Amino acid sequence: MIIATAGHIDHGKTSLLTALTGHDGDHRREEQNRGITIDLGYRYAALGNGDTVGFIDVPGHERFIHNMLAGAGGVDLALLVVAADDGVMPQTREHLAILSLLGIPRLWVALTKCDRATPEQQAVAEADIQALLATTHYRQAPCFRVSNTTGEGVMVLREALAEEASHTVRTAAGSWFRLSVDRAFSVSGAGTVVTGTALSGLVAVGDSLLLSGGDGQQQRVRVRGLHAQNQAADQAHGGQRVALNLVGDRLKAEQIKRGSWLISPELLNPTRRLDIRLSLLPDAPRALEHWSPVHIHLGAQHLTGRVALLEHNRLAPGEHGLAQLVLNNHCHAIWGDRVIVRDQSARQTLGGGSVLDPAGPTRQRRSETRLAQLKALAAGGLEVALPPLLANAENGLSPDTLQRQFNRSSDTWQLPPDSLTINTARGPRLFSEALWQEHHRNLAEALTRFHQEQPDEPGPDRSRLRRYGVPHLEPAIFSALLDEALADKTIASSGPWLHRPDHRVQLSAEEEALKARLVPHLEGGGINPPWVRDLARLEDQDEQQVRALLRKLARLGQLHQVVRDLFYLEPAIEQLVEQTIELAGDANRFEVVEFRDALGLGRKRCVQLLEYLDRLGVTRRFGNQRRIRHESSIVSRIVTG
Repeated sequence: MIIATAGHIDHGKTSLLTALTGHDGDHRREEQNRGITIDLGYRYAALGNGDTVGFIDVPGHERFIHNMLAGAGGVDLALLVVAADDGVMPQTREHLAILSLLGIPRLWVALTKCDRATPEQQAVAEADIQALLATTHYRQAPCFRVSNTTGEGVMVLREALAEEASHTVRTAAGSWFRLSVDRAFSVSGAGTVVTGTALSGLVAVGDSLLLSGGDGQQQRVRVRGLHAQNQAADQAHGGQRVALNLVGDRLKAEQIKRGSWLISPELLNPTRRLDIRLSLLPDAPRALEHWSPVHIHLGAQHLTGRVALLEHNRLAPGEHGLAQLVLNNHCHAIWGDRVIVRDQSARQTLGGGSVLDPAGPTRQRRSETRLAQLKALAAGGLEVALPPLLANAENGLSPDTLQRQFNRSSDTWQLPPDSLTINTARGPRLFSEALWQEHHRNLAEALTRFHQEQPDEPGPDRSRLRRYGVPHLEPAIFSALLDEALADKTIASSGPWLHRPDHRVQLSAEEEALKARLVPHLEGGGINPPWVRDLARLEDQDEQQVRALLRKLARLGQLHQVVRDLFYLEPAIEQLVEQTIELAGDANRFEVVEFRDALGLGRKRCVQLLEYLDRLGVTRRFGNQRRIRHESSIVSRIVTG
């Protein structure tokens, strides 16, 4: 169990821990000289139940609140220390607000310096404390009257803590290791050591972890040794104070900053946008405006950034709402992590909240769909949030993303019964069955609408259909959807064109008649057919009408459109390919000038034909030369007869 003190400066927090643990702890000379706690102090004691309990001594002075916040994460129980001769003071209130915002599950009150206060003063102080706690979920917190000088009540408190520790069990099944570094130092003969409260998971000697700072860069490190609750151990788990002896390439303690993250590789997800449920304190000094600059505390990490309010442009004291924290540095948060928000000067605590999505989007963060997703995340954990999340996830959800977001391996949760796993080119995606079927309907309806608008076209190709019908789907999701539709035969394909199975492009009687007159001219031209303008003049037809018919025939696969107004019949293209293969010979290469001489056509026409053969896959250009691609289907067909 991890216990942290909280309370106003000089109310006896450090002395109380000395009385409870029996030793002074590790304090810097500056702290000893000034008589106040400046940075975090750590003590360990076996309170009589055999288990070692970790104590965190946090500063009470308002100038060192950021240090207090660095030690408050991962705490099981907080001791709110109030001096009987002083009563409730400003930092008492601020520390209590921070503990509540951090979601510390249990809080006890230690009324210290009782030897300096009369019974009446003690009663008044205790009544003030109860009034302060009445508006929080700590209203039932027990109060222990103690004196660090005389020892009065210390043993009673110690025994109560031992009993509480015996019932405190924190498991980390199905989750990966996370630790927010609060100290880093070098030990002679051992090297770099980092300490912190393990927030989840298991870590063992020999494990490979990632060390990541606010710059978003990671370094792979190996655990050479560890201490859990101040005792040498082979492994440690979430809820313990841990010291890890790390080795890595050029790893130096002075380069590791407080707030760096030590995580399992599976959790790697550096982010600068946190979507949260934000609550402002009732006594917050002012309302919070959209895009206000703030200081943010997450674990032991101190960050700066801005608050983007998602539901309103202003949040008044005592109100709560959805928000996105846009950070100036990276962090490694997961769902449920608690954050504290302080004002721009870092002198006053404004409020705090819980992380809903550790990788908030940069766009459409205020859309109805996004707000529905965040409200689902705010309603509960993974099992509660998954059904509504799937119902609002147009592109599905990645199982890997969910694992990182919730720090839950996939074997610890089950999919809702009405969900599907769709395999895509970018990995599996989870979908609501109803939403996936809606995508199918939208795709089919879009294709039907396309045929109604463009009856003379065989259909769109893949990219055009996605842009036309379902532009909101990612390419990989669209491909999986289309492949399924093709397999189910709700959509058919003719070459590159996609269409409904019953869709056919047909020529009108007038078009059939014009086609019958134009084809002989194309046949007569062979590999040098007339241009559209010449065909129109020969048949005394409107040039636009002739062009439209030839394009329609090309879409139907009955003609080859080499350039805008130049069309070839299939036999002419096959003749052209035969001559090209013969020209290439055994050396399998030729130049444009040789191609021109062999065909007896102009250079410009030859270049146009070669570029079309390149597009067909018959030839491939290498500098000024062309070579035959023997894997081409049209080449294989001609060669084999």
